[in-house]
Amino acid sequence: MSRVGIKIAVNAIQKYYPVRLADSSWDNTGLLVEAINDIEKRLKILLTIDLTQSVVDEAIKNETNLIMAYHPFIFRGLKSITTKDPQQKSLLKLIKNDISVYCPHTAVDSAIGGVNDFLVDGLCTVEEIESKKPIIPNPKEAEGCGMGRLVELKNPIKLSDVITKVKKSLGLEHLQVAIANGKDKDVKIKTIAICAGSGSGVFKGIDADLFYTGELSHHELLYFKETGSSVIVCNHSNTERAFLKVFKQQLEKELDADILISQTDKDPLEFF
Repeated sequence: MSRVGIKIAVNAIQKYYPVRLADSSWDNTGLLVEAINDIEKRLKILLTIDLTQSVVDEAIKNETNLIMAYHPFIFRGLKSITTKDPQQKSLLKLIKNDISVYCPHTAVDSAIGGVNDFLVDGLCTVEEIESKKPIIPNPKEAEGCGMGRLVELKNPIKLSDVITKVKKSLGLEHLQVAIANGKDKDVKIKTIAICAGSGSGVFKGIDADLFYTGELSHHELLYFKETGSSVIVCNHSNTERAFLKVFKQQLEKELDADILISQTDKDPLEFF
């Protein structure tokens, strides 16, 4: 893909998820690998959550020239590049095959219409919502932009119904659920705190009937359960992967390109 093609694709991604929305205090977002091949080729983009070795091999097989990897696979400064490290081995393959990589991560978490709003949409309709707001608002952006979402429903629903909705929304057969002490699956839920990925930092100081996220520590789960809240955890990337369908639709509106969702990308943890 030419540099012009890279720029067009990056502009399309940043139209929805500008870099300024990301948490730059720790995150590493943007164009992390830029191919040097100037030969004009049809733009082919592979969407994935994690840039694993299997995804890199899939990209090469499909003659992809750009990977949109939600999670950045380069976080720290590199002092050397070696095949002993699987991520660095992937980096060498990408460079050798002229494949660029763009990683938006927390820009997608924060954006209006991003992954956290997608999780809300999987639980309820606009008409069922009394209020919805970011848990950590971004004061420099439009109202509704920021990390996590805190939703208050007009009418309470059963936890068992929420579980069914989460499974359908994310395409999962199993979830892990911690039910509030002294309650059962029919406990009524009116307020829901939501955070794609890990809710640990986002949920601090929040009160809700239900916390819905990808992962929490053992002690965080116990705290919420024993203070009267229920918890749904789905494994980190399972709260993000279903959103790739929306991402694909958004990019198809902006680009004349072949856009694929990875078939080998999956959460490293599985339910048996």
